[in-house]
Amino acid sequence: MGKFHRILEPGLNFLIPLLDRIRYVQSLKEIVINVPEQSAVTLDNVTLQIDGVLYLRVMDPYKASYGVEDPEYAVTQLAQTTMRSELGKLSLDRVFRERESLNANIVDAINQASDCWGIRCLRYEIKDIHVPPRVKESMQMQVEAERRKRATVLESEGTRESAINVAEGQKQAQILASEAEKAEQINKAAGEANAMLVRAKAKAEAIQLLAAALAQQHGSAAASLSVAEQYVSAFSKLAKDSNTVLLPTNTGDVTHMVAQALGIYTTLTKTQAVKTRDELPPAHGDPQPPSTEMLKAEQVTSS
Repeated sequence: MGKFHRILEPGLNFLIPLLDRIRYVQSLKEIVINVPEQSAVTLDNVTLQIDGVLYLRVMDPYKASYGVEDPEYAVTQLAQTTMRSELGKLSLDRVFRERESLNANIVDAINQASDCWGIRCLRYEIKDIHVPPRVKESMQMQVEAERRKRATVLESEGTRESAINVAEGQKQAQILASEAEKAEQINKAAGEANAMLVRAKAKAEAIQLLAAALAQQHGSAAASLSVAEQYVSAFSKLAKDSNTVLLPTNTGDVTHMVAQALGIYTTLTKTQAVKTRDELPPAHGDPQPPSTEMLKAEQVTSS
């Protein structure tokens, strides 16, 4: 049988034949162990087929040799049982979302148990997770429904944003159109006002020129000629716009019509001259005619 004597260190070592014998050889390198596939039940009673990879290293060769019979087998079994225990605490959806935390929990559980074996677990990685076909189909349907939901939500949000943008565009267009119409009306009113002022100034200048022309020699004859020309022009346009025409009895007598027009002009001119003379104040040097009361007083005195 024999008993433990010493651990051979790296380098040159001497052994006594028939007395010393190397019983265990341990590698201090990192060891990779495949954890076989096994079944596990989740918190929501779904059976999974799961396997993994275990990375470990021998830290104490003495404990690894005399603390456990087969350290690799012991660590593999511990990893499987810990994996089933940790999966039983999680639902199916959390198993896929929390794989990193699941791996860290398995490593912590293995290190707590394997400390007395001189072995340290460095990390554990889950390789594959196989779910039943029906569960896989339901998960696929759930994913498709979630995607359709997201697509519907995105489409509705896009429609809403489009409607908002169209409404904003119409609002801005109406505001700009109203401002443009306002500016157009202002410009049009300003143009009409300027045109009216120009026409009024032109008419005033024409009246002044006409008054100056009439005041000159033979001005009345020129006015008579102009009135006659206008009369003939107006007479030539009769019965063009309407079938009903009202004519005076002496339509063909151009001389009478011209004389009548000049008479009206002369009357208006005299009336305006009288008004102008009445409005002017009397001059200081002109003698004032005696009033009726003064004449009566003189007659009484003489008698």
